[in-house]
Amino acid sequence: MNPLIALSLFALIALSGLFSGLTLGLYSINKTELSRKTELGDKRAARVQRVRNKGNLLLVSLLLGNVAVNSAISIILGTVASGFLAGLMATGLIVIFGEIIPQASCARYAMWVGYHTAWIVELIMIILYPIAKPIAWTLDLVLGEELRTIWSKRELEHIIRMHEDDPRSTVDADEERILLGALSFSEKTVEQVMTPRKEVYQIQKNTKLNQLELHKIRKNGFTRIPVYAKDRNNIIGVLYAKDLIGADPDDAVVVEKMMRTTELIHVSRLKKLDSLLNMMIKRRAHLAVVTEKSGAFVGIVTLEDVVEEIIGREINDEDDVE
Repeated sequence: MNPLIALSLFALIALSGLFSGLTLGLYSINKTELSRKTELGDKRAARVQRVRNKGNLLLVSLLLGNVAVNSAISIILGTVASGFLAGLMATGLIVIFGEIIPQASCARYAMWVGYHTAWIVELIMIILYPIAKPIAWTLDLVLGEELRTIWSKRELEHIIRMHEDDPRSTVDADEERILLGALSFSEKTVEQVMTPRKEVYQIQKNTKLNQLELHKIRKNGFTRIPVYAKDRNNIIGVLYAKDLIGADPDDAVVVEKMMRTTELIHVSRLKKLDSLLNMMIKRRAHLAVVTEKSGAFVGIVTLEDVVEEIIGREINDEDDVE
């Protein structure tokens, strides 16, 4: 075979592999992933994104180049071999060296290859622009822009678990638990985390804070105590244990004078935890009273209860019994 023809074949097969590999490699890189890495300061991703954002113009340019090069390979082989043999040789060379090997390589190292060949791709798009642009414009018009990838909550949970299980990942078990809790807590309701009425320590508004009552409050160990009027269903305020510091039991002040009403929140048992959290932050309250539509008191929910759902672990203080 003529050395010039051999050299031309080698160059054309290399170009065929480049076009084929880049087509698969660049389009295997998710645009959303590229944008995220670019925003995080990845210079390779930023360079590849400039090319990848060309969309259909990039695709059409690579495919046109690939078809043209493969046709040229067949034509050149046809000049040095018979028709059947030339076709067999062209098919073998193109499939092995122009498709399989470059596509397998570029699919695995897409970012690296894309970064180092971005200037070649841009040169190809400039050369083929007069032909590729009308076709790409038509595709844009018919198919629209490429959509960003949006993952569902279940998909995100699966991604987090997969990362924690992979030894190469920096996501540890604690981070996995918190992330999963943060993704799921907005779907849970107050009823799932509240303390039911039968377990709630309450105090009547006219109760005198004498030595006996102060001792009882100290023994129970609660920092916030719901205050009711005559009926236990009628919660009218919250007594803060810290407000009792320095209180003289001999004065026997009634609870009504010490309780607070401005931070009292009433919520339904069906209220979502994310809404409750926002309400507590806005109202600067750590406790909410759970009531039925009829106004009946059914339990309480605290900021601690919500945080426990997010971090996926019980928070026990000195007075809690496991």
